[in-house]
Amino acid sequence: MNNRNFIRGIFLMAIAALFGGVATNYSIGSFSRSGPGLFPIMVSSFLFLIGLITAVRSFFVERLPVDYNVKNIAIILTSLVGFAVISEHVNMILAIVFMVFVSTFAGTSYSVVRNIKISIGLVAVAFAFKNLLGLNLPLY
Repeated sequence: MNNRNFIRGIFLMAIAALFGGVATNYSIGSFSRSGPGLFPIMVSSFLFLIGLITAVRSFFVERLPVDYNVKNIAIILTSLVGFAVISEHVNMILAIVFMVFVSTFAGTSYSVVRNIKISIGLVAVAFAFKNLLGLNLPLY
């Protein structure tokens, strides 16, 4: 099974099934009075549908070989672990900046200006989540 698009679809469906299955433990409610499980069920359903379309489409497009780079996987995992550790012990703003600057080493080009713009955008989203949605995020 050396078809990147098919494997991508299968993984999307597996992730959707996992989160959708967990969400069924919560009350779903109705569209007029939604429960805590309605949104995760809807999102996981759409994700499952996208994964199914991707897997079926893989039989009609050119097969792409599965390749992976262990160095890039290690870089991404390092950025995620660093984000968690820095968020826990320092603050989330610094953790977001760390994650952006480290994870882009896995890409094909590195731009400090682009990383600053992405960091500003993600910090703005975090502030919106904290101030508009009332989430308890350790931003500072």
